Amino acid sequence: MQQEYEIVIGLETHIQLSTLSKAFSSSSAAFGAPPNTHVDGLTLALPGTLPVANKKMVEYAVMLGLALNCEIRSFNRFARKHYFYPDLPKGYQISQFDEPICERGSLTVRYAESRRTIGIKRVHMEEDAGKNIHDTHAGASYIDLNRAGVPLLEVVSEPDIRSPAEAVAYLRTLRQLVRYLGISHGNMEEGSLRCDANISLRPLGEMHFGTRTEIKNMNSFRFVEKALEYEAARQIKLLRSGREVVQETLLFDSQTGVTHPMREKEESSDYRYFPDPDLPPLIISESWIEDLRARMPKLPEQRLTELMQTFGLNAYDAGVLTAEREYVDYFEEVFNYCSNAKAACNWITTEVFSWLHKHNLDLSRFPIPAVHLGSLISMVDREIISGKMAKSVFEEMFLSGADPETIVSRRGLKQITREDEVRTVIKQVLDHHPRQVQELLAGNQKLFGFLVGQVMRASGGNASPKLVNQLLRQEIELIKKK
Repeated sequence: MQQEYEIVIGLETHIQLSTLSKAFSSSSAAFGAPPNTHVDGLTLALPGTLPVANKKMVEYAVMLGLALNCEIRSFNRFARKHYFYPDLPKGYQISQFDEPICERGSLTVRYAESRRTIGIKRVHMEEDAGKNIHDTHAGASYIDLNRAGVPLLEVVSEPDIRSPAEAVAYLRTLRQLVRYLGISHGNMEEGSLRCDANISLRPLGEMHFGTRTEIKNMNSFRFVEKALEYEAARQIKLLRSGREVVQETLLFDSQTGVTHPMREKEESSDYRYFPDPDLPPLIISESWIEDLRARMPKLPEQRLTELMQTFGLNAYDAGVLTAEREYVDYFEEVFNYCSNAKAACNWITTEVFSWLHKHNLDLSRFPIPAVHLGSLISMVDREIISGKMAKSVFEEMFLSGADPETIVSRRGLKQITREDEVRTVIKQVLDHHPRQVQELLAGNQKLFGFLVGQVMRASGGNASPKLVNQLLRQEIELIKKK
């Protein structure tokens, strides 16, 4: 397929915003409430109710537009998008059409050890529809309007994506971006990030696009990739057999892994767009844009570069830490208390991540604050405790919430670092193992590790391993000279 046809993919991604209230009313936009408890007259489309745009929604749209290198329109307008569906009481959706808030941007995606820049056609604001719940056992369908009116940003990419795997990389990068900005949770499972994919094929070298289909009903990155892989294979089978691809909207069945026709694909004329007469044009001043720009956090690419250039981490470690904003924030705070970037990275990506996974926690609920982890790393660096002791202390820190100094003091875990004390233990071990000493002198170097272990055991594990190695070599050299 790669030698014969080129895959062309464009994504329409709906991002549910983390605002307290809905897009055009004061009802709560919180997720997970009992059905139909977050509704009001506007949600129900009662006569006489009028929408008022949520200021926070507008600000989040501008922030995302800036992060995507978009042009921010100073004059933009809300429009009515008409279609009938049971979970849309008004019979239309308040959206934007020919005057969206953001246009002509780009998103840089790291994929397969390379970087691709995907064009962003537009970002526009709109309200969400409600949710249909189908009870096959009762033979009935129910409507939950809690989600109706929740603010969304729709990000429409240019048809620049060339593989299903690259589409997933784009979605992951976009999700990372909105989470860094703090404008959305980006959880596909909860529906706060949803994706419709347009896909077509064209012969290699052809400039004109082929007939596209749109795939809906994808609620995970894995399903997006599987759906696009299936659809690409289906289309190439049609083309090779001399048949045509029909422009239509498809549903992806995650159980069977295949797409099914849903309806003929609509065009913009089918929705009868016109400016919403109840909402005045939205004017975005340059001063408002600059104020929002100044309030934006550092974005993933900037944080990644800083970890590599300022902290000296390699690209892989920097990528792991910047996967989530909370990871890199935690890392930098830990570093402030230990000044050891590599050790801070290693502890976070091994021990911290392991305990988060084991106990199904996110970092916001992790019981070891950065100051305590930084102190623990510093104690290892200053040879107050060994790395092995530190893991035991870390476990108690997690379970008890105590700081490392208190735990080390209470358990008497401080390393023996006085040379005279360690040398005394070494001499005792050498006196008790004369045969192993002689075999070591005869060339059996493996026995050096054995003697180190015996010294550590004799010291109760409290001797500094570095000092043990150093002094043991000195004592062996003295024996050689005798």
